[in-house]
Amino acid sequence: MGSDVHFPWESPRHRVFTDAFEMAEVPVRRSQYAVFLSETGHDSPRDWRNPAFRDPDQPVVGVSWFDALAYCRWLSEETGDPWRLPTEAEWERAATGGRDDLGYSWGNQAPETLPYYQGEWTAPRPVGQRPPNEYGLFNMGDNVHEWCQDWYAADYYAISPPENPGGPPSGTRRVSRGGSWRHAIRASRIAHRSSLPPDYRYTDYGFRLVRDPSPATTSRIAPVTRERSSGEIT
Repeated sequence: MGSDVHFPWESPRHRVFTDAFEMAEVPVRRSQYAVFLSETGHDSPRDWRNPAFRDPDQPVVGVSWFDALAYCRWLSEETGDPWRLPTEAEWERAATGGRDDLGYSWGNQAPETLPYYQGEWTAPRPVGQRPPNEYGLFNMGDNVHEWCQDWYAADYYAISPPENPGGPPSGTRRVSRGGSWRHAIRASRIAHRSSLPPDYRYTDYGFRLVRDPSPATTSRIAPVTRERSSGEIT
């Protein structure tokens, strides 16, 4: 985990072990979040009615860390499965696809050399348009920043425990991982770290779900993907 050749807050590079977990193939879509808003009356994300962000297959954006946490709690109650945000270590492990030698989730080719990342982007792309990594996960590191569970500290790696690190006990910013459609380079290196105060709502921030596997865990995904009529609320 981490890197010793880029930014100081990515170092030291260190070996980390995590327990098994299951991660969603793609970030939470707008259509899925619309069901949550309809059923709970939760506050809408920033720029929810902006036409640029109304594609049901786009990742939902404009959500704070607290919004993402509320969605996890609601979905856990709906499905009976323990959905949550990934830890920073889990996110990085998932992004590697099981390999230790990659700069990006797809390999070491710089994103600015790939046709998909060229041209003007005025909003996030619908999820799943690029091939997945070796774990079958799409958009690991591009399109939107993804909230993680952990508090952020630039020097945390120096004291991070080797097993299931969960971040410092307190802080002012939460960890986020991945790239952004608003950036000149729209994909991020696997080891790159970013952060934001947990109450901020930016239109390049979304989130992805994980859960802890157990014998009782099933593939009950209908409540995750169901939509009311058009799948949108206004």
